Amino acid sequence: MKTKHFLLFVLLVLIIIIVSVSTEVLGQPALPSAPSQAPIDGGLGLLAAAGGAYGLKKLREKKGKNPS
Repeated sequence: MKTKHFLLFVLLVLIIIIVSVSTEVLGQPALPSAPSQAPIDGGLGLLAAAGGAYGLKKLREKKGKNPS
């Protein structure tokens, strides 16, 4: 009877240790104080305008062709 209680106690202690270690391992570090922000308004706006103009040109070319 004592062996059964001892094995149950050991199993319980092992489960507690595994759970406590796994939460520490999976924890993520905190974010840095202030992440540096990069402005994306200059070049990205020009790329979007150029892409829109290119798409409009392709639509006009496609519309201008007569299906034969």
